[in-house]
Amino acid sequence: MGSDDRLPRIEIDTSALYREETFTDGVNGSIHRLTPVTTTGDTDSERPVRFTGHTQLMTSAGALPLAFEIEAGDLAEALEKFPDTAQQQLQQTIKRMEEMRREQASSLYVPGQGGGGNPAPGGGAGGGGGLQMP
Repeated sequence: MGSDDRLPRIEIDTSALYREETFTDGVNGSIHRLTPVTTTGDTDSERPVRFTGHTQLMTSAGALPLAFEIEAGDLAEALEKFPDTAQQQLQQTIKRMEEMRREQASSLYVPGQGGGGNPAPGGGAGGGGGLQMP
């Protein structure tokens, strides 16, 4: 397959490599421990270990995935902080969804504004179903 200069070149940032380990109860969620590593795979003690939490909430529209950073020094602390951090992330997600819903509801459609196409004679929008001025 030939290369296409219009496509972006995707590269891995070798200064930000992590080894990922997953810890899960198989039901409620998982915690990923991200241990920084060098390009040889050796642990990079210059950078801190990171923890991320992952879970999902079942809604009437299907599963809502949640992923969040957990500020913790070790796995035991990450496990302890998981429930509260997940709850905070859920509250933030619900707030963002409500804001998006309000923005959508406040969007007004004004006939004749935007939409492209050629206007009909008399200044109205083309097509049927609209008001026609004599």
